[in-house]
Amino acid sequence: MSGKASNPSTRLPSRLNLGVLVSGRGSTLQALIDACAAPDYPARIVLVLSNVAGAAALERAAKAGIATAVVEHKTFPSREAFDEAMRARLVAAGADLVCLAGFMRLLSPAFVEAFAGRLINIHPSLLPAFPGLHVHENVLASGVRFTGCSVHFVNAEMDAGPIIVQAAVPVDPSDTAESLGARVLGAEHQCYPLAVRWIAEGRVRIKGVRVEVDGAAAAAAPLINPQPTSSISAKK
Repeated sequence: MSGKASNPSTRLPSRLNLGVLVSGRGSTLQALIDACAAPDYPARIVLVLSNVAGAAALERAAKAGIATAVVEHKTFPSREAFDEAMRARLVAAGADLVCLAGFMRLLSPAFVEAFAGRLINIHPSLLPAFPGLHVHENVLASGVRFTGCSVHFVNAEMDAGPIIVQAAVPVDPSDTAESLGARVLGAEHQCYPLAVRWIAEGRVRIKGVRVEVDGAAAAAAPLINPQPTSSISAKK
């Protein structure tokens, strides 16, 4: 994967043009729409593209005055042909960065290479743990104390590209997949616009398997779950 597009020395436009790929309801898209509405946000969405004609995300985009397109994968003879049609639409729209936001199709190596260093995804776990589908069910079945979300660059492997930012979400013993998923989704809505901002500001560099972000510091305090109650602490 090339890091050329994410080098802070690269001359960036006043606002980075985003192409967003969606398949479903578009709650993560909405977080990006809301972020882009701020006058000081350094990115704008130039196209929302879906492989599902009736996706609710398209309605969100249209309501915000954003151009939309539908490229239905079922109408193409191969994944490569479908991906090439998407690539052409994104290029025609002038997309500088492609954001996967609930896009439920695997991408071909040719598509990933075409947008190398300019293609990002958000996944509802602390990668590399729990890649793939049914994440929250798998988290609960594993007994882990923390889950979260990860924004990462996309490479040829599923859910395996260099990580830009993560958020940790505690797992509660009473959680269901639905309740846990809702809390993780809230973290996603914070992390994705933040990652896009950093990229648009030219602060992100890919260094092998790691991502460096200028002006960002690592979290200082450890997160502990479960935490001891005050009464137990007092007895000790």
